Amino acid sequence: MAMANLGMVHSTFQHFFIGIFAVANNLSALGLFLSICDGLNRHEQLRLCRIASITAFIVMIIAMVCGGAILDFFGITIEAFRIAGGFLLCVSGMSMLNSKANVLSDTDNKTNKKNISTVISVAIIPVAIPLTTGAGTFSTIIIFADQSSNNYISLLWLFLAIVVCTACIYLIFKYSMKLFTVLGETGMNVLIKVMGLITLAIGVQFIIYGLRVAFPHV
Repeated sequence: MAMANLGMVHSTFQHFFIGIFAVANNLSALGLFLSICDGLNRHEQLRLCRIASITAFIVMIIAMVCGGAILDFFGITIEAFRIAGGFLLCVSGMSMLNSKANVLSDTDNKTNKKNISTVISVAIIPVAIPLTTGAGTFSTIIIFADQSSNNYISLLWLFLAIVVCTACIYLIFKYSMKLFTVLGETGMNVLIKVMGLITLAIGVQFIIYGLRVAFPHV
């Protein structure tokens, strides 16, 4: 019972939003997104923003609504998934800490002009999946949904956190060119590393909690 309460202590909007945004952000996808937007008009760029953001939202909702059923179908316990997800988040966090915000050089960008039909698939895969919402996002939301099971207020906070995260993802895509201009490569590197550190910490917390539940007498 104490363990169950432990999982519900931080089931607030702030906890859900920070946890989800740490893993479901499009910062690492900006370089590729900016490169595929090159040669497109503003209307087409905004269409790509919407497609990528809606795809990310659908992935997160599927994880919230059906994630637990998927685990049950494969006979995976939430504790095992929590530990595995924690390791995955740790790897993702370390990758973000060691990554660099690379926007393609002018030479690379001067390719043949693209039309919208040739880049929509790229906006979905890999920009939306997995660079924005990958396995780490899926596992994080499944775990949050399990913590909030039978608590409709917590589920509402989780849903709202997903909606707000989607809005943030859209705004970052929409203003990505200006964002890079303001922050520069150094600023983007710092921002990605901060998100990586948060992701790593969340992963460690998932592992610790999963081990406590799986081995309560150790």
